[in-house]
Amino acid sequence: MKGAKLVPVEILKAAEPIFNQIEEWFNSWQGASSVDITLQKILHQFCGWQHNEKLNEWLCSEIDSLLLFDEWMIALTKNGWNDMYDDYRKFESNESRVIAQEIYRLACAYAKRK
Repeated sequence: MKGAKLVPVEILKAAEPIFNQIEEWFNSWQGASSVDITLQKILHQFCGWQHNEKLNEWLCSEIDSLLLFDEWMIALTKNGWNDMYDDYRKFESNESRVIAQEIYRLACAYAKRK
Protein backbone atom coordinates (compact mmCIF):
# COMPACT_ATOMS: atom_id res chain seq x y z
CA MET A 1 0.00 0.00 0.00
CA LYS A 2 1.33 3.42 -0.97
CA GLY A 3 2.47 5.51 2.02
CA ALA A 4 2.35 2.50 4.36
CA LYS A 5 5.54 3.60 6.14
CA LEU A 6 3.58 6.58 7.51
CA VAL A 7 1.14 4.27 9.31
CA PRO A 8 1.95 2.57 12.63
CA VAL A 9 2.69 -1.17 12.30
CA GLU A 10 -0.22 -2.27 14.54
CA ILE A 11 -2.68 -0.31 12.39
CA LEU A 12 -1.26 -1.82 9.22
CA LYS A 13 -1.71 -5.31 10.64
CA ALA A 14 -5.30 -4.59 11.63
CA ALA A 15 -6.08 -3.08 8.20
CA GLU A 16 -4.38 -5.79 6.17
CA PRO A 17 -7.60 -7.70 5.37
CA ILE A 18 -9.08 -4.60 3.71
CA PHE A 19 -5.99 -3.15 1.98
CA ASN A 20 -7.69 -3.44 -1.41
CA GLN A 21 -10.72 -1.45 -0.22
CA ILE A 22 -8.47 1.19 1.33
CA GLU A 23 -6.44 1.48 -1.86
CA GLU A 24 -9.65 1.76 -3.93
CA TRP A 25 -10.84 4.60 -1.68
CA PHE A 26 -7.57 6.52 -2.06
CA ASN A 27 -7.62 5.96 -5.81
CA SER A 28 -11.22 7.22 -5.99
CA TRP A 29 -9.99 10.65 -4.88
CA GLN A 30 -7.54 10.98 -7.77
CA GLY A 31 -8.95 13.63 -10.06
CA ALA A 32 -11.52 14.76 -7.47
CA SER A 33 -12.84 18.27 -7.88
CA SER A 34 -11.64 21.17 -5.74
CA VAL A 35 -15.11 21.27 -4.20
CA ASP A 36 -14.90 17.62 -3.09
CA ILE A 37 -11.36 17.99 -1.77
CA THR A 38 -12.35 21.07 0.24
CA LEU A 39 -15.36 19.29 1.73
CA GLN A 40 -13.23 16.27 2.55
CA LYS A 41 -10.76 18.53 4.37
CA ILE A 42 -13.55 20.21 6.33
CA LEU A 43 -15.04 16.86 7.26
CA HIS A 44 -11.64 15.55 8.37
CA GLN A 45 -11.15 18.71 10.45
CA PHE A 46 -14.50 18.14 12.16
CA CYS A 47 -13.71 14.49 12.87
CA GLY A 48 -10.29 15.37 14.25
CA TRP A 49 -8.57 13.13 11.69
CA GLN A 50 -6.53 15.90 10.04
CA HIS A 51 -6.17 19.35 11.46
CA ASN A 52 -6.28 22.33 9.15
CA GLU A 53 -5.74 25.60 10.97
CA LYS A 54 -7.00 27.81 8.12
CA LEU A 55 -10.24 25.86 7.75
CA ASN A 56 -10.73 25.90 11.50
CA GLU A 57 -10.11 29.64 11.65
CA TRP A 58 -12.55 30.26 8.78
CA LEU A 59 -15.37 28.14 10.20
CA CYS A 60 -14.92 29.60 13.70
CA SER A 61 -14.94 33.17 12.43
CA GLU A 62 -17.73 32.86 9.84
CA ILE A 63 -20.61 31.15 11.57
CA ASP A 64 -22.80 31.29 8.44
CA SER A 65 -20.25 29.10 6.64
CA LEU A 66 -20.23 26.68 9.56
CA LEU A 67 -24.03 26.50 9.50
CA LEU A 68 -23.96 25.93 5.74
CA PHE A 69 -21.61 22.99 6.29
CA ASP A 70 -24.14 21.66 8.79
CA GLU A 71 -26.89 22.03 6.15
CA TRP A 72 -24.71 20.11 3.71
CA MET A 73 -24.34 17.23 6.17
CA ILE A 74 -28.10 17.27 6.79
CA ALA A 75 -28.72 17.05 3.03
CA LEU A 76 -26.44 13.99 2.90
CA THR A 77 -28.24 12.48 5.88
CA LYS A 78 -31.53 12.74 4.00
CA ASN A 79 -29.97 10.40 1.43
CA GLY A 80 -28.90 7.84 4.03
CA TRP A 81 -25.45 9.07 5.11
CA ASN A 82 -25.24 8.25 8.81
CA ASP A 83 -21.65 7.13 9.30
CA MET A 84 -18.66 9.44 9.14
CA TYR A 85 -16.60 6.52 7.85
CA ASP A 86 -18.80 6.13 4.77
CA ASP A 87 -17.69 8.05 1.71
CA TYR A 88 -20.13 10.96 1.61
CA ARG A 89 -19.95 11.10 -2.18
CA LYS A 90 -22.24 8.06 -2.42
CA PHE A 91 -25.00 10.08 -0.74
CA GLU A 92 -24.88 13.31 -2.74
CA SER A 93 -27.97 14.88 -4.27
CA ASN A 94 -28.69 18.00 -6.27
CA GLU A 95 -29.38 19.80 -3.00
CA SER A 96 -26.09 18.75 -1.38
CA ARG A 97 -24.12 19.63 -4.53
CA VAL A 98 -25.58 23.15 -4.61
CA ILE A 99 -24.69 23.62 -0.94
CA ALA A 100 -21.21 22.17 -1.55
CA GLN A 101 -20.60 24.69 -4.35
CA GLU A 102 -21.59 27.54 -2.03
CA ILE A 103 -19.32 26.26 0.76
CA TYR A 104 -16.45 26.11 -1.71
CA ARG A 105 -17.20 29.63 -2.96
CA LEU A 106 -17.18 30.95 0.62
CA ALA A 107 -13.95 29.09 1.43
CA CYS A 108 -12.24 30.60 -1.62
CA ALA A 109 -13.50 34.09 -0.75
CA TYR A 110 -12.18 33.73 2.80
CA ALA A 111 -8.81 32.45 1.56
CA LYS A 112 -8.46 35.45 -0.78
CA ARG A 113 -9.10 37.86 2.10
CA LYS A 114 -6.47 36.24 4.33
